Amino acid sequence: MMKILMVCEAFGGGVFTYVSQLCNDMCKHFDIYLAYALRPQTPSNFTEILDKRIHLIKVNNFGGSIFNIKKDVKVIKELQHIANSINPDLIHLHSSVAGGIGRIAFANSNIPVVYTPHGYAHILMGRGGLKLKLYKWIEYILGKTNSITLTCCKSEDEVAKTLTKRTAYIETGINLEELSAKLDTIQPIKNNKFTVYTLGRTCIQKRPDLFNEIANSVPEAQFVWIGGGELDHLLTAPNIELTGWKSRHEALAMGKGADVFILCSLGEAIAMSLIENMYMGKLILVSNVMGNKSVIQNGKNGYVCETAKDYADRIKEAMKKYPQEICNQAIKDVHTIYNTHVMTDKYIKFYNNAVAGYYK
Repeated sequence: MMKILMVCEAFGGGVFTYVSQLCNDMCKHFDIYLAYALRPQTPSNFTEILDKRIHLIKVNNFGGSIFNIKKDVKVIKELQHIANSINPDLIHLHSSVAGGIGRIAFANSNIPVVYTPHGYAHILMGRGGLKLKLYKWIEYILGKTNSITLTCCKSEDEVAKTLTKRTAYIETGINLEELSAKLDTIQPIKNNKFTVYTLGRTCIQKRPDLFNEIANSVPEAQFVWIGGGELDHLLTAPNIELTGWKSRHEALAMGKGADVFILCSLGEAIAMSLIENMYMGKLILVSNVMGNKSVIQNGKNGYVCETAKDYADRIKEAMKKYPQEICNQAIKDVHTIYNTHVMTDKYIKFYNNAVAGYYK
């Protein structure tokens, strides 16, 4: 079988979910090697989550401050040593740190190099500022290397095309059988009131300030934020419950009992939580940004919103008459597009084509 070397420094959160699922699916068709770094968010049982056929290689020099030249040189040499010892047919870099250092490490390699941003940092981290301009400039410079940028949806691919010439995209998918089996064992946790929720870190990307404004606009509904972080203090509306971090089981139970899922972020690749809530049949309200707008078609499988008033109006409408037909369409879209069966077939074709040199 062809050898694929996956490189992932951001081995936690949504990236961990994506990469671990991808490795598990691909190891049935390719010989998969995963070079990873541990993060605080990395599940302690990650070796149990990954298929035993996957070859795990810990990258000792990942971590520490970004733009630390001495550290970066050590990582570059370590990655080159790993690649030389494996001799892979293709190298797939996941997220911005691995993507940045990896594209430098393998800039002169004859091995096809694929980079998946999982959301561009200069978009996810906010608007303006010298640091974000620097991130964008780095993406543009590294976009000139002999690598293929593989994004998670069409709108992220459109951003990629402004930074590099060689791009492709494969929509994110969830494991339907695994999620369905999990949901079957979960009793929903319901509130007495109509419930609107989101989950994730309270950070700039996720716009807790906007979530708070929406909650203030619909005082008759209950709002729940599952998670927490550095911007907890922005969630001040009296009808918001900030739960802190919950186990996956409890988070799914709370989500299963809610009525509306909101994703009002500055940008996404494709959020796994978005696809999961579509599958659960929730009414989906999202911001009109990279990632979200590729998945949600306004008025068909959810609603795309621009302002706090847009979100509030849709919530008030749903409280009067729940748009079940829209939720049903979202479920159908997950079954036909956003699942690991479709994703696996596309990845097999993409990897084979990349190795064959089709992406020139």
